[in-house]
Amino acid sequence: MSVNPSRQDARKPRPWWLGLGVLAMGALWLNGARSIASTTNYIGVGPAAIILAVGIGLTILGVILITQAMRGELVAAAEGEDEAPPSRSAFLLALAGVSIPLLTIRWLGFPLTAMLAFTLVTHAFGSRRTGFDLLVGAALGSAAWFGFSRLGISLGPFLPLIG
Repeated sequence: MSVNPSRQDARKPRPWWLGLGVLAMGALWLNGARSIASTTNYIGVGPAAIILAVGIGLTILGVILITQAMRGELVAAAEGEDEAPPSRSAFLLALAGVSIPLLTIRWLGFPLTAMLAFTLVTHAFGSRRTGFDLLVGAALGSAAWFGFSRLGISLGPFLPLIG
């Protein structure tokens, strides 16, 4: 008695939630783009253009992922790769890491927001050295803030909480 292969595929778990998470992330980016002033630079592209493009891209990719998951078309692991199921907690940590700037940059400033985002994403990829990750994130965020300010590009106050 053999089982029909299409029935076996129907029983496999389908990570549709992965696409839903990417779709939600796209919605967050699109919402963030709405809150940015629509002034344009000298080339006619405003500061919200890249955020809008990323939001649209994430939304499209989310729909594609949901469609592929529901059809059972997700690509299997390549030879030599581990075939571990997707981790919801790792995905949610990474989602929080890329979403946190939309929520905290006005109150915490660029360096602290970059520090938190960096730490969340590194933890999603398996790092458990929180102190080290916080220091590296703070250093990278501060270096980026100072670099942009030297170029005359304002990323807001360094630490808005201090004043």
